[in-house]
Amino acid sequence: MEENGVRINKFLSEAGVCSRREADRQIEAGKVGIDGVTAKTGDRVLKGQTVTYNGQVVSKEEEMILIALNKPAGIVCTAEKREKNNVIDYLNYPKRIYPIGRLDKDSEGLLLLTNNGEIVNKMMRSGNRHEKEYIVTVNKTISDSFIRGLAGGVPLVELGVTTRKCHVKKLSSKQFKIILTQGYNRQIRRMCEYFGYRVVKLERVRIMNIELGDLPRGKYRAVTPLEYKGLKRLIADSSNQPVIPDTNKDHSDKKYTDKKHTDKKYQDRRAK
Repeated sequence: MEENGVRINKFLSEAGVCSRREADRQIEAGKVGIDGVTAKTGDRVLKGQTVTYNGQVVSKEEEMILIALNKPAGIVCTAEKREKNNVIDYLNYPKRIYPIGRLDKDSEGLLLLTNNGEIVNKMMRSGNRHEKEYIVTVNKTISDSFIRGLAGGVPLVELGVTTRKCHVKKLSSKQFKIILTQGYNRQIRRMCEYFGYRVVKLERVRIMNIELGDLPRGKYRAVTPLEYKGLKRLIADSSNQPVIPDTNKDHSDKKYTDKKHTDKKYQDRRAK
């Protein structure tokens, strides 16, 4: 631990309790204590001090946990116990973990869960522009103009933003692949609705270098050492601080893509 301690939200994040943002909410709600005193936002934890959350002592988990789940539709990406369909109760994992980001209730596919808060911060900050890939089925025949429109950036008026340019490829008459580097609430569904399409099925098949593959729906697996090594390489230069995105600027050039996932060396390795 640092000589002058660590911020309480970082301590909770690194202990696998929740993300820093959620930790701030729990601190404001009065659910966190330091040596028996209710913690305040910005407090620091010094070596030897005891931290509690909901009355339970919090200790850092030494083992690094990172698992990949094929989330079924209907499961909610939250650790909130008041949500009866929360993903933590669904998994019933023997150690404390929480989801990295979200996949909305009606969507399915790849969801990563961990006990490492720093990985969460680096992977999920929108400004770090890490790729997530989806296969989307819509309710009517896909036009070329629809594909171009999605790829060119879509105004989401209700959120006050315009999506970044992205890669979109038509797969069949009603199905397409899309690669995003953002994660606005129900982003793909909103993008489709802007052009008069309705999403029938949405499946996430890749997060950065980790792929869903043939993992059965509802099952999970440990992320392999090779995958974890590649992931660490991709997030090595990523910020773990909040980022205010510039939604008007085109960030589609190569330096903002997960280049290591698409370069020849990576493709050759996958082919073996």
